[in-house]
Amino acid sequence: MKCYMKSSASSRHYDADADDIVEAFSGGVLEFQEQYQALFVRLSEIGQETPLILPHVIKTELENVAEEKTAPELLRGKAYELLLTAQEMIVRQNMVAVALRPDIGFWKYVTVDSSSMDIKGVETAAYLAFKEKLSGQPPSDDDRWVLEVDLGAFRRGLPHMRRTKTIGQGVDFLNRHLSSSLSRDPANGGINGSLFQYLKTLTYAGSPLMLNGKLKSHFDLWDALLQVEKMFDTMDDETPYSEVSDDLQLLGFEPGWGNTIARARDTMNLALNLLEAPDSVRLSTFLSRMPNMFNVVILSPHGFFGQKDVLGKPDTGGQIVYILDQVRALEKEMRKRIDQQGLEVVPQILVVTRLIPDAKGTTCNQRLEKIDGTTNAQILRVPFKQKSGEVLQQWVSRFEVWPYLERFAQDATKAVKAELHTAGHGENPDFIIGNYSDGNLVASLMSHALGVTQCNIAHALEKTKYNDADINWKSMDDSYHFGCQFTADLIAMNTADFIITSTYQEIAGQPDHVGQYESHNAFTMPGLYRVTSGIDVFDPKFNIVSPGADAEVYFPYTQEDKRLKKFHPELKELLYGKPEKGKSVGQLKSKHKPIIFSMARLDRVKNLSGLAEWFAANKRLRKLVNLVIVGGVVSPEDTTDHEEKEQCIKMHEIVNQYNLDGEFRWLVAQKDPVRNGEMYRIIADTGGAFVQPALYEAFGLTVVEAMTCGLVTFATDQGGPVEIIEQNKSGFNIDPYHGEAAAELMADFFEKCTKEKDHWSEISQGAIERISSHYTWKIYAERLMTLSRVYSFWKYVTTLDRQESRRYLEMLYHTKLRPLIADVPEAVNQPSASKSG
Repeated sequence: MKCYMKSSASSRHYDADADDIVEAFSGGVLEFQEQYQALFVRLSEIGQETPLILPHVIKTELENVAEEKTAPELLRGKAYELLLTAQEMIVRQNMVAVALRPDIGFWKYVTVDSSSMDIKGVETAAYLAFKEKLSGQPPSDDDRWVLEVDLGAFRRGLPHMRRTKTIGQGVDFLNRHLSSSLSRDPANGGINGSLFQYLKTLTYAGSPLMLNGKLKSHFDLWDALLQVEKMFDTMDDETPYSEVSDDLQLLGFEPGWGNTIARARDTMNLALNLLEAPDSVRLSTFLSRMPNMFNVVILSPHGFFGQKDVLGKPDTGGQIVYILDQVRALEKEMRKRIDQQGLEVVPQILVVTRLIPDAKGTTCNQRLEKIDGTTNAQILRVPFKQKSGEVLQQWVSRFEVWPYLERFAQDATKAVKAELHTAGHGENPDFIIGNYSDGNLVASLMSHALGVTQCNIAHALEKTKYNDADINWKSMDDSYHFGCQFTADLIAMNTADFIITSTYQEIAGQPDHVGQYESHNAFTMPGLYRVTSGIDVFDPKFNIVSPGADAEVYFPYTQEDKRLKKFHPELKELLYGKPEKGKSVGQLKSKHKPIIFSMARLDRVKNLSGLAEWFAANKRLRKLVNLVIVGGVVSPEDTTDHEEKEQCIKMHEIVNQYNLDGEFRWLVAQKDPVRNGEMYRIIADTGGAFVQPALYEAFGLTVVEAMTCGLVTFATDQGGPVEIIEQNKSGFNIDPYHGEAAAELMADFFEKCTKEKDHWSEISQGAIERISSHYTWKIYAERLMTLSRVYSFWKYVTTLDRQESRRYLEMLYHTKLRPLIADVPEAVNQPSASKSG
């Protein structure tokens, strides 16, 4: 099926300007045709060696041509401005194809013939076909029969945002748009009829909530609410609802309106106001009070999901911490709301993950595990099974899980239903949250089977972490199976009822940086398919909900009464002790220098080896501070993860090359989050800093943790930390692709601290204030619970269940994803290890 850019939803609101952009670009080039021809001839020459040209090369060559041609005016005008928005150029002989991004979420493609300077606008499909030649894959016999995935066709007629500033505020837009449109729709009583019918669907364990069968229409509801309003006028606010529940039941009302007369009155007033005149703010508030969220399932299959001794194991890091903190905050919020609703229900949260018989000393071989700090939240583990039905014994990489997920989804669905039934909670969850590519795919399968509202959390989309992984998917497939992963991501993000991200960056990036989700709107995987309209960043399913840090673990270093001083001796030994084989490398000579510190997984993207090299190459920084790195293993033979092994070897090479002993210490992953919280504070005691050097970081949970503890933080400018940190006020952003400059910035800071005694404290206090006002789990839980209720309502009363696109996605799942998964080999079972742990 062919689709072109102008038919895609993401560009629909720019159609009127698309031709203008090509015209403006052509006109600007024509004004300085000689100079621009020199530029494109040069780019064509560069492209013979490097066919894919990146933005920094384009900018450099523009400046070079302007200087050589003595034409400073070239660096002005519309053509120059548009070229600065180019995300890439592709060169084939004399033809240069340019991907322009004049605004966030808006793309236009042009081709320039460097010989004739003929400039044309081209459609998305044509640009992708041009790009496919880079892959080295045999060309298609007939380009007309390449599968083109166009999900934009299914978005026509759906609510669609138009302003870049509203991206990530989907629920607010949706409420405004749909409450207005439904109020004008007389069918079935408009929003009044929809609201009435929705209230009648609310039940728990088969018993009705809110309304019973005595009320037949929204007109009956209006009359009954007016009667109750008069009844409540004579009653004390603190009177329990239970004292009048029998009388209210005769009028058609069931429990769920509130635990006291005051609360029930307030909820009923909201209902009356909505029936009288629909309003988006009141509607959101009313829906946030609905008793429809008792059982939540959270899916996170890969890695070692546990509460102790797991952090630092392969594929086991920030996502685990995120989910456990999320669960505690959600349960607390659910219990609060259920109490306010006047119900005697204990909510249940099940975190569904993989059971690993060879648990490596962890609890990952236990079927059920209560989550600490909760009343009724558990980890439910379900094993991966081979095609033969045999249980897979050992851990497998997140890139190797694909052969197991469909069976896992089926088994997990049965296990969830059985667990909820046994606990007397009915059988189906009310809400499903997926995590990462594997969890989101399983969430899609489970949600489809059960008809439950689905929320996705990506944490990281691998397509943006590995350069050109889409175009080169075939050559990388043996190691990463990106064919499976990118297809699964595309399916899951489109089946989700809503998607939450920690930052705006994840969705739409910055003016000069493409967002993670935005990069999935148009891409190609040669030999597999082209995506001409994948996901739309203007879709109201996107919502920004930023997490926080566990307040019991992460708190400012200045709160001496809460400090965990029992850990101090062992932490100081950890930081300053002698090297220990398999546990640490290097020993710090000076205990008086500040420590710069980083803690992450040991992989390429987290870039811990990059930080070590920046430090090693900067003599001024080495003189001012020590460097401590916590991550992964310190002996290559201690890991089976090929990327971790590669980074471990690289780290040793840096240590030896630069003779870092005495100024550098490298520790294996530390798995106790409580002790790690005190480690942040001990680093703060030294007047040190936390450094997050990732090549890309979707959010930056460790950044939030460090700043919460009052630790001065230097964090990557590639991704979410840009939104967390206020530059030079609450921390510093660094460019991981310019390590020398990052090291100089750190050296400048610590040098300034030696001259201005309050400078470190000012940045530290700025960090504490920034986090406390914007990044807490309480705010997160309140927001997520409201979102789940609002999207459940709109899914019920509108076409937002997107049935047409779901059928299309089922086709993609069966015809593309399942065959790709069939080509991924199953892991060889290791029964001899099954009794360990």
